[in-house]
Amino acid sequence: MATSSTSTSTWNNPKPNFLFSSKELFPNSNSTSITFSKKPIRSALQTPTILQLPKQSVGKRSTVPVEPSSSPAVQQNWNLLQKLAAMALDAVEDGLIAREKRHRLPKTADPNVQIAGNFSPVPEQPVRHGLPVVGEIPASIDGVYLRNGANPLFEPTSGHHLFDGDGMIYAVKFDNGSASYACRFTETQRLVQERALGKPVFPKAIGELHGHSGIAKLVLFYARGLCGLIDHSQGIGVANAGLVYFNNRLLAMSEDDLPYHVRVTPSGDLKTAGRYKFDDQLNSTMIAHPKLDPVSGELFALSYDVIQKPYLKYFWFSPDGVKSNDVAIDLGKPTMVHDFAITENFVVVPDHQVVFKMSEMITGGSPVVYDKEKMSRFGVLDKYAVDGSGIKWVEVPDCFCFHLWNAWEEPESDEIVVIGSCMTPADSIFNECNEELKSVLSEIRLNLTTGKSTRRPIISPENDVNLEAGMVNKNLLGRKSKFAYLAIAEPWPKVSGFAKVDLSTGDTEKFFYGDEKYGGEPLFLPADSNSDAEDDGHILAFVHDEKTWESELQIVNAMTMKLTATVKLPSRVPYGFHGTFINGKDLATQA
Repeated sequence: MATSSTSTSTWNNPKPNFLFSSKELFPNSNSTSITFSKKPIRSALQTPTILQLPKQSVGKRSTVPVEPSSSPAVQQNWNLLQKLAAMALDAVEDGLIAREKRHRLPKTADPNVQIAGNFSPVPEQPVRHGLPVVGEIPASIDGVYLRNGANPLFEPTSGHHLFDGDGMIYAVKFDNGSASYACRFTETQRLVQERALGKPVFPKAIGELHGHSGIAKLVLFYARGLCGLIDHSQGIGVANAGLVYFNNRLLAMSEDDLPYHVRVTPSGDLKTAGRYKFDDQLNSTMIAHPKLDPVSGELFALSYDVIQKPYLKYFWFSPDGVKSNDVAIDLGKPTMVHDFAITENFVVVPDHQVVFKMSEMITGGSPVVYDKEKMSRFGVLDKYAVDGSGIKWVEVPDCFCFHLWNAWEEPESDEIVVIGSCMTPADSIFNECNEELKSVLSEIRLNLTTGKSTRRPIISPENDVNLEAGMVNKNLLGRKSKFAYLAIAEPWPKVSGFAKVDLSTGDTEKFFYGDEKYGGEPLFLPADSNSDAEDDGHILAFVHDEKTWESELQIVNAMTMKLTATVKLPSRVPYGFHGTFINGKDLATQA
């Protein structure tokens, strides 16, 4: 059971009035808000559903500038028919929500569980400079550390999964030993339109799309689009998962949309430039874990489709952003491919047992299902293949890796070595399960000659812990690496520290954030790209103290595994997802 803590969550007022003019209907500032009062909350996604969000009290939030929306409802007054349609659709939705509330939500869709405690959202924080620092920030740390996360703008009206929240980026900028902090929403088309409407109208892919009510919400969503009340032609994604800096651009990503280009201002603030199509070269979604080759400077990526073939596409970009043709990869059924790996010459694609089966919604279930009949496998394809015909599939039974940390070639044995965390039960993140979740750091060997595989846990069973979210030295991505730095996901789903693991011996050094302190993904920042020591650098991690309800950034020497400095942050940082670091020289050349 997770530890008790106190929380404050800020929500926007979800009550619009459809009988006013568009000017009155879509104010850009001075919005009413709802603020949660402080109350002890327990938070654990896999524990019994006993959580209650605190009672709401009227409060005031800082106003957030709204970029002009492409929504027809913002550009012009709704006509009488549109107003009547909006009222009718809202009445249908209200009835649907009232009906849903008569039934218990599964833990994986219950907002009382999914966004309780320090998983709950925060308002934007304008830049704060001159933050207190305990210790000394290393001189090699010059630039900005950024981490993405899910931060719902509106209080959920029904089902909500942690992954459904609106994207927010949390940024600490370093300059000559001093630090500043800011956090901002990524201004997705979804967020801009919902904020203008004053309510959530876009469907939540995991929390809401279950059974007949999920089908009804999809129908409502597209009906609003047909009536011109919303515009879903410019994407529906939340951009809350991954971050990558490529071709002079910071890209925020989730696998349900194109990336969003976000600029870091000279002061350390964040400003969304817009949905990024790579100069109109990218017309499909892109997963949140593209791979940046440290030698070639190319970016490799995947896109999956849950409705039509090809269910998976592979492509890459030259260092200056020129896209390859799409390479269709033949999958038998639509499959969740959240991550993949590259080597010096190959791309390694998992085809595992978590699949999309839309027909399950008709019978009342979730479209994300664990297919026990399917054999897990990995595909190995030349990085510069022009089509998918040359892919070699190697079966790896009972293997589901939500994340892969690295891969490399061993030519002497004609093997590809893949390092990943094998998770069981495979669908426990998405579907309610009473079985304890395990995430085992594993070495998977794919023999390209025999077509056989082997898999072994890297850490001995007596010393094993759940390791999920992390990285290797980015300068060795796709090449043999000695160390991985991974979050200790205990008590699940919180992160109590991180482990530095020797991938060949399994020797493990652990660093814990402190008593009742929890964090997220550790980011390894090399001190010098030319250093002979692979672990010459620092680990950066956002940490939250559940006793004091304060947050900080911890900087740990990766060689000694000792705390070097702590940056005290001016506001709470919720537990989140993946991050990156942009050095000072790159910041100066942003597009």
